[in-house]
Amino acid sequence: MNLGQTSTTTAWARRLFLAALMLGSALVAVTSASAQEVTPPATPIATTPPTDQTAFAEGHARGTQGYVCLPTSTGASWTVNNPRPEATLFTKVLGHDFEIITHFLSPDTDPKAPQPVPFGSATWQSSLDSSVVWAKAVGMDPAGSDGSCPNAGSIPCLLLQSIGSQKGPAGGKLLFQTTFIQRLNTNGGSAPETGCSSANDVGKQVLVPYTADYYFYHQDQ
Repeated sequence: MNLGQTSTTTAWARRLFLAALMLGSALVAVTSASAQEVTPPATPIATTPPTDQTAFAEGHARGTQGYVCLPTSTGASWTVNNPRPEATLFTKVLGHDFEIITHFLSPDTDPKAPQPVPFGSATWQSSLDSSVVWAKAVGMDPAGSDGSCPNAGSIPCLLLQSIGSQKGPAGGKLLFQTTFIQRLNTNGGSAPETGCSSANDVGKQVLVPYTADYYFYHQDQ
């Protein structure tokens, strides 16, 4: 093996070791959070889970909300009935952002899911063990209305309730026991004010960047 190959192999080994270290640290951080309460900010009644719930995980999300221009009786407007979320949730590990959860829209495959199952439900999947939770909004706080949702003009803050969950392929259950989710401190993500006003605009789609903090709860044992 020549010197160049040795350097390449050493660099690859170091990256692999760092990745393994960060993964292990992330697993410790998440499992420790399950044992030690996460402390969400104070929230209005509409976005506060029941008193028998405890926050066990949190993540800072960066992603987009998707909208489509649909016809209305007066022309057209960006749909807000089912904006499509796509986001990645991060936590700090050794001073670096580390991915812990992905957020997207998918069919709820839990046999206990409320029927009829919509074509897609808000989904959060653990990046660590692939466990999944599906949820629907049950409470809303307009952005800019209080300290937990301070950025006016952004997508609203939400309280979501689980409508299904699934263990990971190897039995992982980091998100399996999730009962409620809070989306707080939203910034951005609202439908555009322009670009969808006439029949000629119908069918246009747009992805609007947003950030938010998500808190995951389970029922007290």
